[in-house]
Amino acid sequence: MIKVFLEMELRQLKYFIKAAELLNFTAAAEACFITQGTLSQQLKQLENDLNMLLFDRIGKRVKLTEAGKVFLPFAQHTVAASQQGKQALNDLQNLKTGELKIGATHALIPRLTPALIAFSEKFPGIIVSVEFGTSEVLLGQLEEGLIDFVLLLGKVSKPEQVVSYPLFTSQLSLIVKNTHPLAGRRKISFKDIVQVPLVLPGKGFHTRKFINKIIQQEQLKLDMRMELNDIHTLVNLVKTGKWATILTAATVSKQEGLKAIPIGGKDNVMKASLIWPKDAYRKKSAIELGKLLMEK
Repeated sequence: MIKVFLEMELRQLKYFIKAAELLNFTAAAEACFITQGTLSQQLKQLENDLNMLLFDRIGKRVKLTEAGKVFLPFAQHTVAASQQGKQALNDLQNLKTGELKIGATHALIPRLTPALIAFSEKFPGIIVSVEFGTSEVLLGQLEEGLIDFVLLLGKVSKPEQVVSYPLFTSQLSLIVKNTHPLAGRRKISFKDIVQVPLVLPGKGFHTRKFINKIIQQEQLKLDMRMELNDIHTLVNLVKTGKWATILTAATVSKQEGLKAIPIGGKDNVMKASLIWPKDAYRKKSAIELGKLLMEK
């Protein structure tokens, strides 16, 4: 297998990956800025080198063969390793240019924002792209090498594949408008809020999974009126005073007009972490931003 990889051209692997992604040779050729004839020729040469068909060609339709499905992650790993090598060379430019891609859950926005401002002032030539989403989605992107590191709340599903650095802990809280009847409470329990109309984060959010686990253990049923996969909209709904929500206090720490009432219980605390892919090359720009995020 190693000998075959050495004999292959990197561009053939890139063509194969794009064709496997789109399952359309015409669209893949356009995405690679080549003709369909060139793409087909290169893929055929790759199949000849491997002595295996990678695609089933059924009229104008194509799909991966069993061999294609097995080969795809190896091709992706090879291309990613090549890109990491190029990035290592680009880092020699003293961080004057480059691109940094990171992921973050919404609860980490208050921690991320000042770090991004400081980073931009120090390295104005680095373009930073931030992807917000659920922990599950972001960890998937990290595993695929689409982002450099992730900031998230909660536990990691595959801890053996990452390196985790703790940032802070945050109490699960009932979030209400500061004029809400419960706004004067210093602490509250889940039993106290079963009749409070709630808007909650969607099922894909780690906070929601955390909430579901606790109310199941306590055999409670909350009065959920809506669930949203956008935290910004959820918070704006709470600001109307018609509903409350359950988030970590850190998520709304910079939001005016809201009150975070801690929900009592020793287990109602979530941990925020900075997550790196294990054994992967770390860009200098990522390391510098990581340092800023680790500062208290």
